[in-house]
Amino acid sequence: MGSIDNLPRQFASQFPQNTLEPEEFRRQGHMMIDFLADYYRKIKNYPVRSQVSPGYLREILPESAPCNPESLETILQDVQTKIIPGITHWQSPNFFAYFPSSGSTAGFLGEMLSTGFNVVGFNWMASPAATELENVVTDWFGKMLQLPKSFLFSGGGGGVLQGTTCEAILCTLVAARDKNLRQHGMDNIGKLVVYCSDQTHSALQKAAKIAGMDPKNFRTIETSKSSNFQLCPKRLESAILYDVQNGLIPMYLCATVGTTSSTAVDPLASLTEVAKRYELWVHVDAAFAGSACICPEFRQYLDGVENADSFSLNAHKWFLTTLDCCCLWVKNPSALIKSLSTYPEYLRNNATETNKVVDYKDWQIMLSRRFRALKLWFVLRSYGVGQLREFIRGHVGMAKYFEGLVAMDNRFEVVVPRHFSMVCFRIQPSAMIGKNDEKEVNEINRKLLESVNESGRIYVSHTVLGGVYVIRFAIGGTLTDINHVSAAWKVVQDYAGSLLVDAFVSKKNVNK
Repeated sequence: MGSIDNLPRQFASQFPQNTLEPEEFRRQGHMMIDFLADYYRKIKNYPVRSQVSPGYLREILPESAPCNPESLETILQDVQTKIIPGITHWQSPNFFAYFPSSGSTAGFLGEMLSTGFNVVGFNWMASPAATELENVVTDWFGKMLQLPKSFLFSGGGGGVLQGTTCEAILCTLVAARDKNLRQHGMDNIGKLVVYCSDQTHSALQKAAKIAGMDPKNFRTIETSKSSNFQLCPKRLESAILYDVQNGLIPMYLCATVGTTSSTAVDPLASLTEVAKRYELWVHVDAAFAGSACICPEFRQYLDGVENADSFSLNAHKWFLTTLDCCCLWVKNPSALIKSLSTYPEYLRNNATETNKVVDYKDWQIMLSRRFRALKLWFVLRSYGVGQLREFIRGHVGMAKYFEGLVAMDNRFEVVVPRHFSMVCFRIQPSAMIGKNDEKEVNEINRKLLESVNESGRIYVSHTVLGGVYVIRFAIGGTLTDINHVSAAWKVVQDYAGSLLVDAFVSKKNVNK
């Protein structure tokens, strides 16, 4: 076959130049690595939360794409001056909001290799290594977590790398739905009931909508501070019994290890006993806290998972693996496959028809899929189980230290017990002069959160627990150390002091 140089001029001119020429790729790749290395070196100097206003970018970018090529140098200059100001820096050592999205050199390089290969591994034939490495690393990770063998490929189950927990929950919910409809009849979809607590992630409610569940059959069971916001097995069973008596069909329970609001841990053993009596599918969502369970001292929080049907965690949260990488394990892969499989003529192949291979397209919503296993493989091999445990323990130790700092300042209180590396705290009512209702206490804590975030020095987020406005301080950044935690507490104290003085002066003026 002739080269592009031998083509007629009118055809040769249609090919963009340097789209994937190896030496130019090498040159620009080095530039990009240097740019990112400099970004990480300077990241602590940026305001953690972006300070821009909505619509800022449209005002400074051209209205149309360029007609002619622009150099990478020019593009990166615009990244520095136009894009970075609009980034909230999740990798900053001073980022303590939401849950972390921890990165690492190994995770980044694995992602880079995956992007470089750019395979579309929807079935085994499309790239055997992509499928088989995913089989291997999910079994490795499952063994690290001491999951029952029934969740591993070696025990008849298996793992799959999804994008996020939202996808994992939707896949398992659809599998549970179809299993019930095969048993009770397709016309009974309006009778299927989904159960969770008021602390369960909103991903479940979205999944139920997508899966066609009747909104009236979505049961949110109330939790309370007296039980540290755990889902109560007795309340669950009462709700199930009520539904059964009214002719409904209990279908699916989502239990959580490490809730988003407070990292509460639902009692899996008791909940799965209840669920088993009524033949519910049980999914365990351990998106953030699941990674900690590779440490023997935290494995207790998974007790009872042996009676669940599926289990998931996000390796991109607290396991040094770049977004996105949700690990989902199921005991019965055929339940997923029956619900999610399609087999058009253009995908037919001999390997699939031998039934000896895994076609991951049938374990997920999308057809196309990325080679995510590479980055998880890189992380597991580059750091090993020992270092990964110490990484997690380091953050837990910092959270314990922060919890101690809060306890030593009588203006503040820790609102719920700390289980992992997140502390929920607030300015307590006694720190405010005079009688104050909960609304006033909530308002000063809201102002505290907004003040520290506007400063750009740290970034924290909030929740509401039992009507109480709470500041969440989540530690898990790869670059965070004890000095950043100490400095963050000083920021909180300084802004709290100013707000309390302002509140005192304001109340004094009102009472004159």
